[in-house]
Amino acid sequence: MKHLIVAAHPAEDSFTMGLTRTYAAELEKLGHSQRTYDLYRMGFNPVLAASELLPVSADHPVSADLVQAQDDIRAADALTVIYPLWWLSMPAMMKGYIDRVFARGFAYESHNGIVHGLLAGKKSVLITISGAPLPLLVKSGNWNAVQVLQDTHIFRSAGFELLEHLHFDEVVPHISNATGEEHMERARSCARQHFPAD
Repeated sequence: MKHLIVAAHPAEDSFTMGLTRTYAAELEKLGHSQRTYDLYRMGFNPVLAASELLPVSADHPVSADLVQAQDDIRAADALTVIYPLWWLSMPAMMKGYIDRVFARGFAYESHNGIVHGLLAGKKSVLITISGAPLPLLVKSGNWNAVQVLQDTHIFRSAGFELLEHLHFDEVVPHISNATGEEHMERARSCARQHFPAD
């Protein structure tokens, strides 16, 4: 299978980026091909321009970076998105990627308020990280909000089959090596479970 991994964290040595590299390596070990978009290191422009809201035409062509990003999603059998939850949402860099790349006419169409996803047939895995304990997020109702706004409203609405939302909680600075390795093994296990050896 062909995989596209999109990750967002400003620090290259962060837990998020370490998890991304571990997950990507496991997919390759399983015989899959993968391409990773490290949005910060590649200098992705997250700012949606007014011109990008206009219908595509000779006067308003799609910019080259969007053409590439959308082509990479088209070419992939599976999309994995990895990011920390800040204020229970994705980093602005990731939100900008979604705003620009998951555009009307590419990821969805909408008629009379009904959204129709255009990326059906593709699989997706969502991996998020938080400092807050997951049971606390569940008890407060915040986790339900995350699932509705991110799992359902973005990925399922675009047509993806969301295989799993894998969440790592209580990830704090100076996490122990043992805990860090346990988390990395969970990421490898996720890859093995959903994408057996090709």
